[in-house]
Amino acid sequence: MQITQILFLIFAAIILGSAFKVVTTKKMIHAAFWLIVTLFGVAALYAMLNAGFMAMVQIVVYVGAIAILFIFAIMLTRKELLDSAAPLNKNWTVAALFALLSFSGLFTLLNNWRGFANTAPELSADMDTITELGTALVTPNAYLLPFEVASVLLLAALIGAVYVANEAKSE
Repeated sequence: MQITQILFLIFAAIILGSAFKVVTTKKMIHAAFWLIVTLFGVAALYAMLNAGFMAMVQIVVYVGAIAILFIFAIMLTRKELLDSAAPLNKNWTVAALFALLSFSGLFTLLNNWRGFANTAPELSADMDTITELGTALVTPNAYLLPFEVASVLLLAALIGAVYVANEAKSE
C-alpha cells in the first residue's frame, strides 16, 4: 500500500468514528466537539486531493463558523446539556433494515460501475485554479447568487442563536 492510501484509511476511520460519536454521545457539547473532529477529517481529505482552497473553506466555514455557532448556542441557552430522550426509538430495527438494503443496493450499483477504473487527467502546473475559482465566485453568471445565499443563511443562523440565547435568559 502507498502512503496516500494509508493516510486515506486513517482519515476515513477518524471521520467515521467521530461521526458515530456525534450521533451516539449523550452530551450535546460533546456531540458538537465530535462534529468538529469530523469536519477536520474531511478537510484533511481535501488536502490530500490537493484541493487546498476547499480544505481551507471546510475549516473556516464549517469548523470556524457552523460548529462554533452550535457550541455558542448550546452554551448560551444554559439548559441541561444531557439529552433526556431515549437514544433509540421502537422502530430502530426497521430503520436498520432500510439502511442495510440501501447500503447493499449502493454497493451493488457501484461495484458494477466502470468509472472507478478511469483516472482523472493531471492538472498542468501553470493552471491557477484559485484565480479561476475567485473569478467564478464574483461573476454574476457563475456562483455569485449561491455565495450570497450562503452568507445570508449564516447571518440568519447567527440571529437565531442570539434570539435563542435571549429567550433562555428571560426564562
